[in-house]
Formats: sequence, C-alpha cells, structure tokens
Amino acid sequence: MVPDFEMKKEWNFGLLYRNADKKDLEAELVNLDFSAKWKGRTDYLEDPEVLKQLLDEDERISATIGTSGKPGYYYWLKYQLEQQNSEIKAELSKIDDIGTFLENELEFITQGISRIPAEKQPLFLNYPGLSGYKHLLQRLFDSAKYLLTEPEEKILNLTAKTAQGNWVSMISDFLSREERKILDEADKEKEANLSEILEAINSTDKKVRDAAGVALNDIFAKHAPAAEYELNSVLHNKKVTDELRGFSRPDMSRHLADDIDTEVVDSLIESVTSRFDISQRFYKLKAKLLGVEKLQYHERNVDYGNSGEKYDFNKTAGLVSKVFNALDSEFGTIFENFLREGKIDVFPKKGKESGAFCVHMEKDLPVFVMLNHTDRLNDVTTLAHEMGHAINFELMKKEQNALNCGTYTCTAEVASTFMEDFVLDEIEKGVDEARRLEILMERLNGDISSIQRQVACYNFEKDLHTIYRSEGFLPLKRIGELFLKNMGAYMGEAVEMSPGAENWWVYWSHIRSYFYVYSYASGVMISKSLKNMVGDDLGFVQKVKNFLSMGTSVSPRESFEELGIDIADKGFWMKGLEELDSMVAEAEELARKLGRV
Repeated sequence: MVPDFEMKKEWNFGLLYRNADKKDLEAELVNLDFSAKWKGRTDYLEDPEVLKQLLDEDERISATIGTSGKPGYYYWLKYQLEQQNSEIKAELSKIDDIGTFLENELEFITQGISRIPAEKQPLFLNYPGLSGYKHLLQRLFDSAKYLLTEPEEKILNLTAKTAQGNWVSMISDFLSREERKILDEADKEKEANLSEILEAINSTDKKVRDAAGVALNDIFAKHAPAAEYELNSVLHNKKVTDELRGFSRPDMSRHLADDIDTEVVDSLIESVTSRFDISQRFYKLKAKLLGVEKLQYHERNVDYGNSGEKYDFNKTAGLVSKVFNALDSEFGTIFENFLREGKIDVFPKKGKESGAFCVHMEKDLPVFVMLNHTDRLNDVTTLAHEMGHAINFELMKKEQNALNCGTYTCTAEVASTFMEDFVLDEIEKGVDEARRLEILMERLNGDISSIQRQVACYNFEKDLHTIYRSEGFLPLKRIGELFLKNMGAYMGEAVEMSPGAENWWVYWSHIRSYFYVYSYASGVMISKSLKNMVGDDLGFVQKVKNFLSMGTSVSPRESFEELGIDIADKGFWMKGLEELDSMVAEAEELARKLGRV
C-alpha cells in the first residue's frame, strides 16, 4: 500500500534554514558567555546545587548549539550529497575549527567534575537535583584516570584533524570521485559512480557483477598506496593517544566510551569467532544455489533467486509503513513524518556518499536518513534499518535531556535490526517454499554480514593495531595479508580470495572508527532476542520503546537488564548463535527439498 500523501524524496534543508546565509551560519557558533561565566570558578565542585545550575545551562546549549550546531550539521549534510564541492569543504573546515575552539573552551567542565575527590563523589551522585545527570557524573568519575591535563586535552583536540580526520577524509574523497564503465543488465556499457558500482556487484547477472568487481578492484588498487599511509597514520595516532592515556589494549578506549565491560565484548567476540562454521556453511550453500564451485570475493552478497521482484520506493515505503503501524502507531507516525517533511534522501547520484545512514546531532535539530535506493529487496530492509535508528533517536529526544540524548555503540544497532526482522516477516507471508528460501537466504546474508563479518573485521582491527605496535609501519602487502586472513576465516573455502580482494579494506570506513563494529553483532543478536520476546504479545513493544528512550541515562547493561537480558552471560550470545545455526539448517533443508542442491 503506497502512502496516500506526497512523499519528499530529497532532504529538505529548510528544516534547518529557510535562507542559509554563510555569515549568519558562522556567527551562530560563537557564543562564549557560558564559558566566561563558569570558567575559573570552583563552587560547582563543592556544592551540588551549583553544579546542577552549571549542568542545566550546559544542557540547554548542548540541545541547540553543541560544538557545531546547525551550521556544522547543514554543511555536513550538504557534503554527503556533494563530496567534490570545494566550497562546502571549505565551510566545513572553518566550522570544524570553530567547533574545536569551543570544545576546548568547555574542557574545564570535564576536567573539574572528573577530578572531584572520591570521598566527595557520593554527595553529588545522591543529590536529588542531579538525578537526571547521575549516570553522566558516574561516567566522568570512572574515566578520570584516563584523562590528561587540560592543556594536553586541548592539544589533542586541536591536532585531531591533521592526525586522523584529514587522512580519512582524503581517502573517502578520492573514492567518491571515481567513475568506471560497467555493464548494465542489457549487456551495454554505462558510466557508473562508486555507489552504482558497489550496487552492481550484487546483481544476479554474473556478467554485470563481474564487470563491477573488476572496476572496484581497479579503483581500490589505484588508491591503496595512499591508503597505506593513511591507515598507518591512523594506527600511529591511536597508539600515541592510548599510551598517553594509559590504555593497556587498543580496544579499551572504545569499551570505556561505550560504557561496556571489556569482558562482555571479549565474550561476544570469542563466542562468534568460535562459530565461524555457521557462516562457512552459509557461503557453501549459497555457492551451490548459484551453481558455482566457489564464489568470488565480490560475489559474497549477491542475491539468490530469480523472482525478479522489484521494490520501487513507493512500494518499499508502503510496506515499511504497514509493518511499523502494526507494531506501534507511534512508529508509523514517525516514519510518515519523515516522508512528508523531507528527512530522507532516497536515490543515488553522482558525488553522493555511498551506502546508507541515519544521523542526528543536537537534540533540538531534526534527524535525517540517507539511502541509495535501487529497488532491491535489500533496499527494503535498509530503509527499515535506518528508520529504526531514526525512531530510536526520536524516542530519546522526547524523554531525555540533551546530555543524555545519545546512544552507546552497543545499543545503537538494536532498534535498526529489530525493525528489519519484522519487515522481512511481512514479506515472507503467504509465499511459496521457493520464494521463502530466497527470503531466508537474504535474511541470513544480512545476519551473517552483521555478526560473523563484523566480528572478523574486529579481529582484523586487533591484528592491525597489535602488529603495528610491535613491528611499526605496516606495508600494503602486510595489511592485505591480514585482511584476507580474517575475511577468509569467517567465509571459509566456498569464497575465493580472488585477486584484488586484498585491497577491499581501503573503503571500509569502520576500521577508521576504532572497534565500532562489534556493535553490529551485539545489536543483531539482542534484537532477535527482543523480537522473540514480542512474539504475539505486542504489549512487550512498550518495554522496547522504553528501552529505546533511555539514551545514555543508564549503562547498557542496566538498560538490557530492564528487558530481562544479561549481556554479561556468555550463554546469551551462544543461544543467539544457535538460532542462527538453525536458520542455516532450515535453508539447507529447504534447498534439498526443492532439489536446488
């Protein structure tokens, strides 16, 4: 059912500015009254009521301005659509500099609160007026031992762009400029940008995907020498900052930032790594279903099936809307508002960032979703996934103050994958066994990419950082060897590490964000557990909504305990893997029953 209203399919920047005047945009950031009022004072470190006054003012600023506010948000979004626009990049650079300056101006807050003596901390933690900030205060107290002096923290803030940010942006910019000739499904050559080439490798037409694979290998090989130096710079920057702060492991700072115990993440990584046999069986089955002895590396995500069913955006939006409204009317209303108001940029275009994302900045600013929709089944689940994030953010904005209005990495992917599964359930209704096998293979492809593949990437990151710290500069060949080792581990012998595959790390942005990827695995397994809890009891959705509205007001472990989930229990992760194992077994049985293998 297509929504019965006009859908806007490009971002509506009027939600931020009716008339974006550059001078006004930049001037909006420069407001130092708050800093001038509080800097140099110590009374808020002695009196809980005075600290409440400071945090209330800080919360109001964080809700609207933060460190980049509407100007930073506006130009960042514009850049996602026009990555070769030098004027936008120049404006972003200016705003980044102003934002860094403001961040340094407010560094005194973190420094002061974190260093409140341990014997005084209960006075602040138990003060009723600070209850809305209690977990924030506890986290600041816990992180104090990794905090550098104020001048040192300012230096790291000022050098972050040259130490890492510019390097990463450089590679992203290089890749976004690339175009190559590939084949379309009519066997004709066409010029394609990076997003279109990445889409073409998933074509069910082998000639199309192989031509796209050749094009990508060429692009990644071209930029691999530059990426070699970029990645080594990123690794070195992490090594230096970890040594300065006293982190004993490369991934420990991520765990601290995510408010999650290292032992919990270790348990997840070890559990999934021990069950790489599940993903190996999946790729073995996919190769058989596609009639090849082995899949080429670029073919690992190719759709199985010949239904030829297309999901144009109108059809996709109607399907997602139906599922969301059936789960909860508020989910449906949020989605419809995004479609009406121009908060989703739908289609690929030259210069636009590849992939998809959902982004929110300050609490009082709108949430936006970016897609590159090309009418595949995977595009349906992508819309559900990104709108899951959007719903998560909107629920938080309703319930939390601006200082608690964010998601931990380990909780961020729960809402997104939760929504995906319900959409796939809807698509699967009433289909025959042949189509059910196709949908099951699509579901497995997504789950294994989110669980086993991302854990393999986490292992790859650990290798990179550990070996860099012991051996120094990692040459291109060594990086490629480590990449192939870890990717081969989860895919097994049914996927050939074909020539050129050693360079596919070049465009994998996650490895520049330091150990972020575990959250995909945890998110999928937790969301499946929640989905099973919902079952026929839609009343449980209210508990899920409450969980999604918590933001960072409590720790992830506490928020999951509210739902009856103990993420510290290794058995929880193994149970989720057993469910995935049973899905592969179901696909194998269906394939045998249909005579496909």
